[in-house]
Amino acid sequence: MDIPYTVERREDTGLYNAKLGVWLFLASEVMLFGALFSSYILLRVGADPGTWPRHWLDYRLGAVNTIILIISSVTNVIAWANLKLGYFNKYRAYQAITMLCAIAFLSIKSYEYYGKFHHYTITLTDGRIADGHIQKDETTKDKVVIDGWWPASEAVVMNPPANIEEKKIEIATKDIVEMRNYGPSRNNFAGLYFTMTGLHVLHIIGGILVIFAIWGPLNGMWKSDPERYTNRVEVAGLFWSFVDLVWLFIFPTFYLL
Repeated sequence: MDIPYTVERREDTGLYNAKLGVWLFLASEVMLFGALFSSYILLRVGADPGTWPRHWLDYRLGAVNTIILIISSVTNVIAWANLKLGYFNKYRAYQAITMLCAIAFLSIKSYEYYGKFHHYTITLTDGRIADGHIQKDETTKDKVVIDGWWPASEAVVMNPPANIEEKKIEIATKDIVEMRNYGPSRNNFAGLYFTMTGLHVLHIIGGILVIFAIWGPLNGMWKSDPERYTNRVEVAGLFWSFVDLVWLFIFPTFYLL
């Protein structure tokens, strides 16, 4: 039995069912991310002056990831266009580039996450504050070694200067009152950053798994039902374009503002 409207368009919508379904799904995604961006705006506007972190993220890494996702969107569209023209091998080549871009994006994001979970602010018994990345190979039960600096106050930690001269700092464990890393529990900024970028990462992983499945294990449909196969590629591409568009809002919101 043939499934209706997998290729031909419905009379009432002008779309085949899969395309209609993905647009409805993306509408719900807009509401999801819209709520998160709204939360960011409300929390930032309501924060006391000087308490909202700035310069916590490396805009250069964010910019590289932005370029990578833009390239992946372009190659994804070119892959679909080649498939419409019947060039299956070119489609596979361009889609392979799309997947490699996704892997590169995830690698850079993993590097950023690793840095945040190993970046600590340490409060000492004498009231001083040290801030930097833990050097695990030199840290022992008696001392903590960081590659960092000495901020004058917590307010300076929230808004550090652009050019920080870091050096190796050794702190005796007995002198430590508190250690806080830059993870999601640090403050509202960190919580929103990890929530929104983490959710975006899950979308990247989900999207690339679908693209890979169509590109690889399910590509036999190209011979049996090429138009339906092309429609699957188009639907996956629409989702991928949405994921890239979300990042174009995340990047300036967290890295530049």
